[in-house]
Amino acid sequence: MNVSTLTINGRFLSQPQTGVQRYAREIVAEIDDLLQADQFGSSFPTTIIVPKASGSEVAFRAIRVRYSSKSSALSTQFSLPFASDGVLLSLCNMGPLFASRHIVCIHDLNFVITPESYSRAFRLYYRVMLPLIARRAARVVTVSAFSAKMLNDFGVCPLEKITIIPNGHEHVRRWRPSLSPYRGAETPRRPFVFVIGSRARHKNVEMLLSIAPELDALGLDILVAGSSNRLFVNVGANDLPPNVRMLGFVTDDDLAALYRSALCLAFPSITEGFGVPIVEAFALRCPVVASDAASIPEVCGDAALLANPKSPGAWLAQIRRLRTEPGLADDLRAKGKQQAKRFSWRKSAQLYLDLIELVSLERHHGRGGC
Repeated sequence: MNVSTLTINGRFLSQPQTGVQRYAREIVAEIDDLLQADQFGSSFPTTIIVPKASGSEVAFRAIRVRYSSKSSALSTQFSLPFASDGVLLSLCNMGPLFASRHIVCIHDLNFVITPESYSRAFRLYYRVMLPLIARRAARVVTVSAFSAKMLNDFGVCPLEKITIIPNGHEHVRRWRPSLSPYRGAETPRRPFVFVIGSRARHKNVEMLLSIAPELDALGLDILVAGSSNRLFVNVGANDLPPNVRMLGFVTDDDLAALYRSALCLAFPSITEGFGVPIVEAFALRCPVVASDAASIPEVCGDAALLANPKSPGAWLAQIRRLRTEPGLADDLRAKGKQQAKRFSWRKSAQLYLDLIELVSLERHHGRGGC
């Protein structure tokens, strides 16, 4: 493999973990494993540049760690391009403008599709920066065919420059539901519909709460996990129905326990770049009722019940089916287990290494950029 060096933008290690940061952590961990296995020989030195403010020491087996004294967006723009003489990899939407041998993963354009979910400053920054970063980058990665189409349709990056590298599911194998207070007898007495999401408008939790009385009549509670991110415009949650419980932040072990105990995961988002909770639920044998919008049908295949995210009646009907039709839940569990296998962090990390090799070779022919 003829690659001089790979430098990974490790700023995500100083950020709170959302789906984007989980993606970066899992991809980098799998790249480290692949390099440790020496599949690519000793001619592929890799460094991750981590902000000193990340809080704890970071250790990899094959990837060298270099600490940066600053973690600001400004320092990312002006220091990272000079920190690498090979390929630079940024996995969390943002990266330096002035890096041409740059691979950047742009997960979605949710801020364009549902702008009301985001602050004005965030929208403006991303509207300006993403097209510029994509134009200069050698390749743009995204996580679904839907997101690739959005990047093309909104003029961020043409399809021919985009590679789709999806999320994986194997991280759920590390979760320990036995350590969670939501396990077994500690779960609510009544069956429940499980929801993950902030109060951002595109997560569409309000729609699901609107059918809470009807679900109550079916003997079902709604448990909502997740805390609001400061980047989102919050939706109020006053006067919640009595069968709705807001859990706030939950750990990964809690997620595992809740997935395993739930009647289903409800995923009512209006838009998503991927929707990793869906494959987590599949992997943990939790039936899924999900929106028929954006990337979600692409991720679900035939392993979930789908409903229009703007039709509360359609959601009630699908959840009622799951509650009343014998064998339906078991059928969805079996299909979900198979669907989860389509999404692998190891396979995705291999796709990144293949793309890094391609970009490294192309630099000798003067290619890269839009």
